[in-house]
Amino acid sequence: MRKRSIIIVLVCFLFAGGVSAQELQARVSVVASRVNSTVDKKIFITLQTQLNNLLNNRKWTNDQFQPNEKIECSFLLNIENSTDANVYKASLTIQAARPVFNASYQAALVNFIDPDFTFKYVEFQPVEFNENRVQGTDAAAANLTAIVAYYAYMIIALDYDSFAPKGGEAYYRKAQNIVTNAPEGKGVAGWRVFDGSRNRYWLNENLINTRYNIIHDIIYNYYRAGLDKMFDAEAEARVNVLQSLTQLQAFNKENANTMFVQFFLQGKVQELVGIFKKGTLDQKQRAIDILTELDVINASRYKQDLR
Repeated sequence: MRKRSIIIVLVCFLFAGGVSAQELQARVSVVASRVNSTVDKKIFITLQTQLNNLLNNRKWTNDQFQPNEKIECSFLLNIENSTDANVYKASLTIQAARPVFNASYQAALVNFIDPDFTFKYVEFQPVEFNENRVQGTDAAAANLTAIVAYYAYMIIALDYDSFAPKGGEAYYRKAQNIVTNAPEGKGVAGWRVFDGSRNRYWLNENLINTRYNIIHDIIYNYYRAGLDKMFDAEAEARVNVLQSLTQLQAFNKENANTMFVQFFLQGKVQELVGIFKKGTLDQKQRAIDILTELDVINASRYKQDLR
């Protein structure tokens, strides 16, 4: 898979024009059908272009990526209404995936909806992120780039974790810097411990809390030791995925109601059913027992499809 550590080789390719430096292959869509008709909708086309440029053209890490190594992700910004002049309330749907070794399949890394996205935007205003000035001079305007940058770093961190144990730590810390220095102002939410139990603060906290280090083993075992081995060693891969889920269950029992459990399982129903459908009766039953406990909303799917 990726060999980002071979910097010398990659640098040589870079000078030869064979390497793309950027990490993300992002697609941003801005939907503003609910916004008052008095607002010129062309503003949101400009915003969409600027956000695409931010995510795809900014250098988020010090590593060099080849074109086929870019992390595929999408951001759907659904603007619900305008709460003030040039100020909008929206939700953001973030999805990201990584390739499975020796397969055309893309496994979900992130499938999450952030409902607390309030921002200020004036057409053609700079849409840039400065990690040394996260708060900017206007909280609502800064919240736009802070949230997008936060999820960019979390996507990269999760991707790195899926290839190496605790491989994403440096980028969880980048995201933590945004949380710590997040904008504070009217309507700006999701950054603080008291903003709810399922927000940007808690997601990042779960992934940097040293008490929860097992999380990083769960991520690695699921993707690298599990999915990436499905082609060459399917039986071993299935055992490793089951082990990952067993670790997740134990983690949940010791640390009830953490955000990570549901975040990790979001969007994986079909994938998990596909993995265990060919398993032994014992593996199927064990998977049902774990998944109906952890992913209650999809319990009937597991029971029906894995019997």
